Amino acid sequence: MGHTPQLITDLALILVLAGIMSLLFKKLKQPVVLGYIVAGFLASPYMPYTPSVLDSNDISIWADIGVIFLLFSLGLEFRIKKLLMSGSTPIIAVTTSVTCMITIGIIIGHLFGWSFMDGLYLGGMMSMSSTSIIIKAFDDLGVRQQKFAGLVFSVLIIEDIIAIVMMLLFGTLGEGKQVEGMEILLNIGKLVFFIVLWFVVGIYLIPLLLKKIRPLLNEETLLIVSLSLCFLMVVLSTAVGFSSAFGAFVMGSILAETLESEKIEHLTAPVKDLFGAIFFVSVGMMINPALLLKYWLPIVVITLVMIIIRSSVDTLGFILGGTPIKTAVKCGYSLAQVGEFSFIIATLGISLGAISEFIYPIIVSVCVLTTFTTPYMIKASDKVGDALEARIPEKWKERLNRYDRDTSVLNNENKWKKMLKAMLSPILIYGVLCIAILIASFQLMQPLLEKAIPSPWDSVVGLSVTLLVLTPFLRPLLLRHCFTHTFWELWGDKQVNRAPLLAIVILRAAMVVALIVVCVKHYSHVSLSLLVGIVVLTLISLLFSRRIKQRQQQLEEIFIGNLNTKDNQSETQKPQYAGELQSRDIHLTEVVIPAFSSWCGKTLKELDWGRRYEISVASILREGRRINIPGAKEQLFPNDKLQIIGTDDNISHFVEAMAKRKTQMESLSPVSSGEMHLHQIAITHDSPLVNMRVLDSGIRNEFRCLIVGIDRGEGPLLKPTPELEFREGDIVWIVGEQENIRNLAKQIRQ
Repeated sequence: MGHTPQLITDLALILVLAGIMSLLFKKLKQPVVLGYIVAGFLASPYMPYTPSVLDSNDISIWADIGVIFLLFSLGLEFRIKKLLMSGSTPIIAVTTSVTCMITIGIIIGHLFGWSFMDGLYLGGMMSMSSTSIIIKAFDDLGVRQQKFAGLVFSVLIIEDIIAIVMMLLFGTLGEGKQVEGMEILLNIGKLVFFIVLWFVVGIYLIPLLLKKIRPLLNEETLLIVSLSLCFLMVVLSTAVGFSSAFGAFVMGSILAETLESEKIEHLTAPVKDLFGAIFFVSVGMMINPALLLKYWLPIVVITLVMIIIRSSVDTLGFILGGTPIKTAVKCGYSLAQVGEFSFIIATLGISLGAISEFIYPIIVSVCVLTTFTTPYMIKASDKVGDALEARIPEKWKERLNRYDRDTSVLNNENKWKKMLKAMLSPILIYGVLCIAILIASFQLMQPLLEKAIPSPWDSVVGLSVTLLVLTPFLRPLLLRHCFTHTFWELWGDKQVNRAPLLAIVILRAAMVVALIVVCVKHYSHVSLSLLVGIVVLTLISLLFSRRIKQRQQQLEEIFIGNLNTKDNQSETQKPQYAGELQSRDIHLTEVVIPAFSSWCGKTLKELDWGRRYEISVASILREGRRINIPGAKEQLFPNDKLQIIGTDDNISHFVEAMAKRKTQMESLSPVSSGEMHLHQIAITHDSPLVNMRVLDSGIRNEFRCLIVGIDRGEGPLLKPTPELEFREGDIVWIVGEQENIRNLAKQIRQ
């Protein structure tokens, strides 16, 4: 008799408990994540009344794979353009929240006598909200289409990015066990370098790869290819000193810009759900009831801090970002919970030995408590916002309104800000690419040339090839967005503008010269005059060579084309003005017309939504095509996606009306639901069907049966035409429900 490996036995126990708890929590209308945590607690050695997982090491490996898939899925949902469209408000709000919560976490840790690292990790975990819990709460409360929900989702995206950075920085601090400012700066620089490098190279190469193999891609091959790319980046990430989760997130964000992203997300969802469930079960397995009783006071204190202080800090952050008070309160109160990412950060801290083990059950307990309070916080935000507005003096209201308007103008109309951003961005992008080319040349190409080509020709070839590859990237580093019309406008506008503009131009030129010098000096020890000659010759080529310019343009066109392919072919792309509306009273959102809706088939003129609900339809997205500014005679069809513009109240009223009109047809019971049967009916001499036409028999309309054919014993079955008459001795083949056939046979026998 075979022996079941312990891993299989433990996995069976985990999945059985997870399945039961997920059904139970779904029935209770609670997040399934909490059910997984409870399942883990039941499977842990701390629960004596249920079977326990025996080999936790194997389960931890599965949980690590779960983190990889969770971060890969998160990357697939992340798009840098979404972040850019949201403006500066979410960035200001997140910066305020993270700074304050980390400080508060350190203070709480100090008050309870914990170590600095315990307080630091606690603050980081307290600054992470839960995307899944917020989405569920918004859906349950019907507020997902409101303006504040869009701001909250933008904040969640930024929080996920900051969580990745936290994992890297906390990991460095945890391993070093001391805080060194220079080491932190070096790690931040290393992080930025690899993010830019991988993103730019990935956006350039991966869409081209997928385009080449697209004819070979079905669901199976696409799943395998996408997962292979994910784990390839995981290996690269760990090889350069980052976490595997970071690599998975980067590859997910790269694939998010491809046409296949939605299909990849759909295909990997079951894998993510499986391993994600195992991860959250492993979280529950680390909950020690004895520690919960011992640390009940910190749990209560941290929960109150999340509900009271975190909501207030987030509200302040949104106000500083230029959001009206009521909207800021809604946003702040929506984010007052501990998210799933906190478990990943806590797992990292424990694995490095950087934090105490009691932090884990504390943060899990706070997560559970704040999950239950989230819907009530969102509901209370309206009353709190109204009360806050009523108690603020009129002078302060005027100042806040003026600040909101000024922030909006600053976000959308500051020419100097846009110019500065345009001139500095090439330093980051092309500077990173040039440095990466030099590293690849020095570390990879030079050793190969030394083995294949005798000296000094190996250095000549290496230098020539490196400069040839560098030039398409050195040119935009030197000239991109320099000396444009806006540049000369700012130059002539104010005298004070000239110094920073000139400084940036000189900085970029100095970087180009430095890169050329480093390349030349590495491959050969030339004289100063020859070095200057090579630099000058290279600069002249960058300025006047058409071939270099054409090569640069080709590379940029491919990159920009890959970056915009999804938007150009995506029917769900939101227009650019959607982000600008965030700071106004109105905003743009998307709704889908249900398949069973009384609105289907009607024209916009008949529906008259402008008068009834005070909303406007900007676009209709239907089966891959977009109908912009639809006319009054445009009809609606099932599953049409509408981009509508209106205020929060108007859109909420419209969504409620749409839900009510989820047609009477949907609520009606089906006309028939029985199983179909094939039956034979003989036409006797006394049958009422003798000499009657098929059309007049009522078999189809009255008895809801279908005549398949008529057997007269003379060859094949006769086709039942409407004018065909029944004869004595005919055998009629009937298809219908059992009850209808029985009624028909009874009528014929009469």
